[in-house]
Amino acid sequence: MDLTPFLLAWRTAALRDRQVVDGLVHPSHAGPSPALTTALAQWPGTYYWSDEPDGRHLILTRGARLPRERWILNGALFLATLVTTTWAGAALRRVIDGEHALAFFTAGWRAWTAGLAFSLPLLAILLSHELGHYITGRRYQLDVSPPFFIPVPPAPYLPFIGTMGAFIRLRTVLSDRRQLLDVGIAGPIAGFAVALPILWLGLRLSHPLPGGQGLALWVYGSEVRLGDCAVTWLLRRLGPSGAGILVLHPTAVAGWVGMFVTMLNLLPISQLDGGHILYAALPRQHRRFALAVWVALLALGWFTWIGWVVWAVIVLALSRGQLGHPPVLNNQRPLPVSRRWLALAALGLFLLTFMPVPLVN
Repeated sequence: MDLTPFLLAWRTAALRDRQVVDGLVHPSHAGPSPALTTALAQWPGTYYWSDEPDGRHLILTRGARLPRERWILNGALFLATLVTTTWAGAALRRVIDGEHALAFFTAGWRAWTAGLAFSLPLLAILLSHELGHYITGRRYQLDVSPPFFIPVPPAPYLPFIGTMGAFIRLRTVLSDRRQLLDVGIAGPIAGFAVALPILWLGLRLSHPLPGGQGLALWVYGSEVRLGDCAVTWLLRRLGPSGAGILVLHPTAVAGWVGMFVTMLNLLPISQLDGGHILYAALPRQHRRFALAVWVALLALGWFTWIGWVVWAVIVLALSRGQLGHPPVLNNQRPLPVSRRWLALAALGLFLLTFMPVPLVN
């Protein structure tokens, strides 16, 4: 479809996975234009508008033919994670002794049915988070991989939830900061939307105990106290248990993990989701903000929970020692006002899920 009659000027970027056309629209078609609307309906790709100092731009994308995705590894990792998280759930229900490696496999279907109350809601949260990124990326015709899950057998000194989460690979450069923000925030919003009702249900399945306050569960025969965020604090007080100690049902633990994962991903550093959002909103100040947050994590780890130090080191290692963010194709294109509100919503979501001390003991 030829759109040049509607454009004053345009430039084309040919990338491995797509072709991006940035066109300055003729003033006579910058407003409602039936002719342009009809022409865009025949465009073999996606598009969106951008209001810039020199006029209205059309950002048009036409996808290239990519090799067929192989889902075998992704499916195998998902099934392995289903096993390890169900194993962890059975240990949380105290149906099996989590310290013995073969206990889950010799306990029969009773261990599976008990563990699924934890693994299914947890995987629903993690999968929703990653699909939020994946679907938004595919909507912009970006080359993104399906989710990769990371199974971890539950054992002492390893994550007691049976996984270290999931991730997708972004195998291209993004066109502008709008795309970066949309892809970055889609995961936390989708994961939070699923985690909230799971947490609400799980807290109502949990058992209150008299005296004290907080969230408790048993891991490998020892009591573990979990920290509160604003969401868990509020839901506990709205429920029948009030402010006392609450022994968490595995479904509630899955919901709590969902809040914890949302918070970690929204930390505004490096290439975490929060780092994407920060760079999209404040590209010039991104590096200074990221450094300040990284130092704050070290300080928080020194005074509250050592896990913050561990996470800060992991993030730095995964980003190859860089707290900055790689540029997008067009860094000068202004961020729409609607996306600035979305960035503020991401900040609000981070504050709602923030836990200064995730593990109390």
